[in-house]
Amino acid sequence: MSILRKLGATTTAVAMLGVGVLTAATAEAAAPVAQAAPVLAAAPKVAPKAVVAPKVATKSTAASTLVPGKLRLDKRCMTGRILCSNKKTRKLVFMVNGKLQAVVDARYGAPRTPTRNGSFKVYRKSKNRVSSLYKSPMPYAMFFSGGEAIHYSADFRARGYNGASHGCLNVRDKAKLAWIFARVPVGTKVLIYSA
Repeated sequence: MSILRKLGATTTAVAMLGVGVLTAATAEAAAPVAQAAPVLAAAPKVAPKAVVAPKVATKSTAASTLVPGKLRLDKRCMTGRILCSNKKTRKLVFMVNGKLQAVVDARYGAPRTPTRNGSFKVYRKSKNRVSSLYKSPMPYAMFFSGGEAIHYSADFRARGYNGASHGCLNVRDKAKLAWIFARVPVGTKVLIYSA
């Protein structure tokens, strides 16, 4: 029974080491087992190291990067010509020097084909694009990351949020997207985030 308890303590210590919470007391309790077990005795003795937990964004940190308001805009959206999209509010916002130009509903990639978060630039535009991979129409496409683009989606207009894209950012208001497309040159910043 004593050996089973010690083995359980060792298993607990190893599991806790994996998540960075090994304490000195647990290490001391596990040490006698390492001497008793022939497999563990061959392993070199290593002093436990302090593990520092990574910083996790808190509400106050996230709030400090946002501009107050229901659109929950990132502060980086306030300078220059930029397309900003917050996955939490499901909106795509077109801004010029901190002034709101247009807001449209946005839909993102499915869990298996997610839309990337990050800061990008429009590197190519195509008014009447058809996906070479999925053979679906992509009117008013503005490519920002590999094959990912902001574009109109008839499926989004028909089914709403019941569907998802293959990684692109879908817009269901074709007229508004056409208006934005005409005012967004290649090189325009694109920011996609979740806050």
